[in-house]
Amino acid sequence: MRVLVVTAVAAEAAAVAGAGTAAGNALPGGYVLTRTPAYDVLVGGVGPAAAAAATATALAVAPYDLVVSAGIGGGFAPHAGVGSLVVSDSVVAADLGAETPDGYLPVDELGFGRTVHASPPELSALIAKTLGAAHAPVLTVSTVTGTAARAAELAGRHPRAAAEAMEGFGVAEAAAAHGVPVVEIRAVSNAVGPRDRAAWRIGDALAALGDAFHQLVPVLQEQP
Repeated sequence: MRVLVVTAVAAEAAAVAGAGTAAGNALPGGYVLTRTPAYDVLVGGVGPAAAAAATATALAVAPYDLVVSAGIGGGFAPHAGVGSLVVSDSVVAADLGAETPDGYLPVDELGFGRTVHASPPELSALIAKTLGAAHAPVLTVSTVTGTAARAAELAGRHPRAAAEAMEGFGVAEAAAAHGVPVVEIRAVSNAVGPRDRAAWRIGDALAALGDAFHQLVPVLQEQP
């Protein structure tokens, strides 16, 4: 199985790739792949638009069997505490829609596009089991949650959601356009809710992300 892993920033890519890797060929647009024996790693940028552009560029250059959106993110209590891992059963655009007097309407209910990409059930469940991770929806937001009210609103609309981040849906849209399945893996660095930078555990989350991909190497290599 040939796997493309897309992260937002270089620190996440370094955690995923691990030591002893080398940069591969430069892609159009200035993107550079880091190659490992089990997967290629691409820094795609922050946010769904940047992630979609980077992923689409890589998929147009070479074929892949699976795309993984990976990085750190916020965790929804009680599903995913700080330091834990979340593997998507679906990737959800949580703020792509419209506010109305009767509440929020997702874009698919407005008749335009979609807001959910399902991850391959058996493979994502296997990854979650291997990692001891929550297997649940991962939300994509364009603005990171920073208040209790916003966290409660998202949890109310998506009660099973275990994590939020900013890139997964963009990666998933590009993967879907090329007919490639997508899984999102997030290491939780902070709780979704009031913004409290003193409570963030970014270093611990990056370490957990690196450990996760080290554990996944045999799983990915065994896939047809």
